Amino acid sequence: MIQVYSDVISFRGSHYDFGYKQGELLKDSPILPNRNKQWASRKKRHFVVNEERAIKLLTKFLPGIMDELQGLADALGWKLEDALKEFGGYYVEYGRSGCSILTGPTFFIRNYDSRPDSYEGRYVLYQPSDGGYATIGPSMQITGRMDGMNEKGLTMGYNFINRIKSDDGFVCNMIGRIILEACANVDEAIEVLKEIPHRTSFSYALLDASGKSVVVEASPRSVVARDSNISTNHFEMLTEENRYRMDDSIRRQNLLQAHRKGNINQAFQMLNRTDNEVFSKKYGAWSGTLHTAAYAPEERKTWFAIGADRMPVIFDFNRFLQGEKMNVKRIKGELDYHTPFINMELL
Repeated sequence: MIQVYSDVISFRGSHYDFGYKQGELLKDSPILPNRNKQWASRKKRHFVVNEERAIKLLTKFLPGIMDELQGLADALGWKLEDALKEFGGYYVEYGRSGCSILTGPTFFIRNYDSRPDSYEGRYVLYQPSDGGYATIGPSMQITGRMDGMNEKGLTMGYNFINRIKSDDGFVCNMIGRIILEACANVDEAIEVLKEIPHRTSFSYALLDASGKSVVVEASPRSVVARDSNISTNHFEMLTEENRYRMDDSIRRQNLLQAHRKGNINQAFQMLNRTDNEVFSKKYGAWSGTLHTAAYAPEERKTWFAIGADRMPVIFDFNRFLQGEKMNVKRIKGELDYHTPFINMELL
């Protein structure tokens, strides 16, 4: 067992100032050195971007992100193009991962499954002063979001499907950030997902404050939406995009189907308790559960736990939106593995 944690980062202000603040935090963090070690052999192949196209698309879908990238670059003493490659979320691949999502009319529960040494350990609350909706959720690639909720109650989480036949486009976490900061409801998010270029195949589960729940199946070739309250790691409509082996994805889907009528607490326990067989400890295979996140769009509250059989830390997002200071600085947890998150010194 190893002790791990996520740092809680809260900020109100312009995108540039937010980027600069994050850059200052990164200078004193192991995140960048650890990531450079892990990705050194892949950078030449996976960190190539069409800069002009990436900037054009980022400016279109999330205008403030270029200011955030400039702030990151200035704080780190980098060129903007280097920040774009590291944090722009365009044309970068990640390792495979699992993940399970269950929604109800008033809640959204998600297990994020991957390897601990790919996880940044950052839980971010951001209220922009220069455009875009305030958001809350865990980060990926610093600027991206792997799941989260915005001030309108729109909630998003994604599930990996396949990276075969990938194409130029945005990766899942930047798409998640764009959805949360630019869209007020499920319908607006669907329109963005149909317009934005996708690097690889992912499902995006969406729930808004009205209780509308959909799963959007997105690949570089096609995007379709279906009404659903369950998402694992296979497509129901774009079946030609699925991986050859889907046994575990279907197994988790069936388990969630049997428990889809509970309340938020029952749903959270369903995903977080090890005896329910949805929580996974397969960390070496990129499919161990790192966090369980819950979102209540109507109440604007979020729950977050790292590791199995945990009591969640609960955030009242409304209080943050009203200007209150967040007292929680770190969310602690424990994993049945030997390698920590990359915000810690790797063993």
